[in-house]
Amino acid sequence: MAVTMLRTSTQSGIAAKAGRKEAVSVRAVAQPQRQAGAASALPSSSSGAAARRSVVAQATAVATPSAKPAAKTSQYEMFTLTTWLLKEEMKGNIDGELATVISSVSLACKQIASLVNRAGISNLTGVAGNQNVQGEDQKKLDVVSNEVFKNCLASCGRTGVIASEEEDQPVAVEETYSGNYIVVFDPLDGSSNIDAGISVGSIFGIYEPSEECPIDAMDDPQKMMEQCVMNVCQPGSRLKCAGYCLYSCSTVMVLTIGNGVFGFTLDPLVGEFVLTHPNVQIPEVGKIYSFNEGNYGLWDDNVKAYMDSLKDPSKWGGKPYSARYIGSLVGDFHRTLLYGGIYGYPGDAKNKNGKLRLLYECAPMSFIAEQAGGAGSTGTERVLDVDPEKVHQRVPLFIGSKKEVEYLESFTKKH
Repeated sequence: MAVTMLRTSTQSGIAAKAGRKEAVSVRAVAQPQRQAGAASALPSSSSGAAARRSVVAQATAVATPSAKPAAKTSQYEMFTLTTWLLKEEMKGNIDGELATVISSVSLACKQIASLVNRAGISNLTGVAGNQNVQGEDQKKLDVVSNEVFKNCLASCGRTGVIASEEEDQPVAVEETYSGNYIVVFDPLDGSSNIDAGISVGSIFGIYEPSEECPIDAMDDPQKMMEQCVMNVCQPGSRLKCAGYCLYSCSTVMVLTIGNGVFGFTLDPLVGEFVLTHPNVQIPEVGKIYSFNEGNYGLWDDNVKAYMDSLKDPSKWGGKPYSARYIGSLVGDFHRTLLYGGIYGYPGDAKNKNGKLRLLYECAPMSFIAEQAGGAGSTGTERVLDVDPEKVHQRVPLFIGSKKEVEYLESFTKKH
């Protein structure tokens, strides 16, 4: 199979600072600190799970004074994604190569945000007239967003292989400057909502380089492709970074590099992502579920029993769970991350493993959920432990508040 090659342009920059011998007054740079939430005490009584779930989760990220940024040195000071990446690099949490890849992803998200906002004006609504490898009709913005991601990742010079929902096979990037990071992504999740102006998003995951796929050391494209595909198919536990970008009333990028979850909101006036959620923690419990109940008749009996239990007022002090479903994984998960609860897309009689892809949807989102104190499960095992066998492999997904996922598993693991 022929391998698609993308030419890259080398980008590198070195910033130097000159020091002075004489004493100078140094202004402290405001740095947002992690916020550790005070844990809410759950009531313990003979009613067990029912009593615990009667606690209404607060729709905010958990925070304590220790996580508040220091006082600004200027009213015009902004703590941007670029600043955050530099700070994390100084701490040794990431290297310059990974920071460059994340910056390239943020640039792609800015472009896509602009395209989404102008979709109706720029004639980017409707279908493109072809299907992707999964047999799904591609929207015009699916195709455009995929090209935007590929171009941004190729031009950064630090990406070796990319795998997309819209590509049949992983794409090898030719002449990478350094890094060779593996990036997997869904360029536009929930694109069926585009024509209705409902929120959509992008999902991405970044794996570290591997010697199993030496791009410039093989003359046999077929052999290179086989090794590259194997290299891309890594379990989510090996992710170095994962994130998503929500395109809605505001554009929000949420990401993790393995030491907490941070959210950045795009300021359209200056064109920068600004840190707005220093340390996101998902509530341990929540009273909202997000499932496509139109498929209820096709679900397994154990999932049906779980869903019926959520609707039984007698189990929850007279008030059953509330249903919220957008039809966009990014939109539904973002609400779940902030408000608590559970998002689920189980397998059914037509789609045994559900419809969500493990590599570039389920694994990155589960990594974010776990870093925020939540959980991601297939119903029988941890999502991050699943070893992909193919690029577009599908798995059932249940993700959200830790206690809610555990409650779901109390039904699904019985069988």
